[in-house]
Amino acid sequence: MANTSPLNLDFVRSQFPGLDRGWTFFDNAGGSQILKGAVERINTFLIDKNVQIGGSYEVSQAAASALYEARTAAMHLVNASRPEEIVFGSSTTALLQNLARAMQSQLAPGDEIIVTVADHESNIGPWDRLQERGIVLKVWPLNKESLTLDLADLEPLMSERTRLVCVTHCSNILGSINPIRQIADFVHVRGAKICVDAVAYAPHRAVDVQAFDVDYYVFSLYKTYGPHYALMYGKYDLLLELDTLYHYFYGKDKVPGKLEPGNPNYELAYSTCGIVDYLTTLGEQAGETGTVRQKIVAAYAAITEQENALSERLLAYLRSRNDCHIVGQSFNRGGNRVPTIAFRFVGRDAGELCKAMDSEKIAMRFGDFHSRRLAEYLGLTDHGGMLRVSMVHYNTIEEVDRFTAALDRILSGEAGLAKAS
Repeated sequence: MANTSPLNLDFVRSQFPGLDRGWTFFDNAGGSQILKGAVERINTFLIDKNVQIGGSYEVSQAAASALYEARTAAMHLVNASRPEEIVFGSSTTALLQNLARAMQSQLAPGDEIIVTVADHESNIGPWDRLQERGIVLKVWPLNKESLTLDLADLEPLMSERTRLVCVTHCSNILGSINPIRQIADFVHVRGAKICVDAVAYAPHRAVDVQAFDVDYYVFSLYKTYGPHYALMYGKYDLLLELDTLYHYFYGKDKVPGKLEPGNPNYELAYSTCGIVDYLTTLGEQAGETGTVRQKIVAAYAAITEQENALSERLLAYLRSRNDCHIVGQSFNRGGNRVPTIAFRFVGRDAGELCKAMDSEKIAMRFGDFHSRRLAEYLGLTDHGGMLRVSMVHYNTIEEVDRFTAALDRILSGEAGLAKAS
């Protein structure tokens, strides 16, 4: 099949060394492959700059410069207004737990935090635990018919005591993109702040925290072509108000260091530069000659076009089967769905089907994907939960076709699978 992708897929795939192992990676929502350029940045730091920042000597100054370069790269990646608005951490889960700790002095018993049933547990658990301190937790339900978060269902939950609304930009099960700017405007008019988990969004679309007008925005680098690390954006004035999580002499004005106890992992933070370098190159290949930020936006436009083709290829196959239940939108209307697609087959155990793919060297996943409350809410926890194929732009139409052919063989009984009881 001729390559009609807007991306140079030969170049793209050459930048991910892990793709050379003969596996088709359809578990990218669990963790994408890492860029060669990100690995090179890690190695460069460890070989050339591997000392503690804060010293007067040359190598320590170089380490500090590398960390600032990492924050600057992340600033471009999310369109923050300044590098100091970037907080690094070990994972999205850890960053959100740290944020909840750092907000405690701002919260009083009776204050309210709203979470959604559609979120990954990372953006529910830290706020749920604040109930021990007298915080009232409310749950914004998902409309079971449309599988959307409706503002009409949020409005009655909000009151003058609502301090924070926590929501996902994109569900790692449903795959549909939530209208974050619309939600942020709604929340801000009512005097509250918004915290967004963007783990399932950031690998697929350009992030623009200023256009979204979000207060806190968090995602994982290891699902966005980097190492096992994460970053959080926060509006600078709001970061100033947070409690310090570091030593007592790290005052409230020491942003973002006060939120990175023990300091960030320098080499993993530095890998962010490699991610931005790659996206900048993709933007240039797409014809963009402007700023780093403009090249990132152009790169994601090309990424989106490639991923839309992948989504439709798989969704069309799944729609063609009368024994398949697609979880979420069965069409990618207006490109409002990322290529993270969960589904089930009538009477079949998701775990058995998933494991049968191992011998095909196709990596995917089954279960609830740490969005257990959503899986329970939708009644999708039996028979091993759901199957999930999660693709990114380096995946190909040929890989989708190989997967569906393998699935046909497995479902037809050639693999000897027993139906779930």
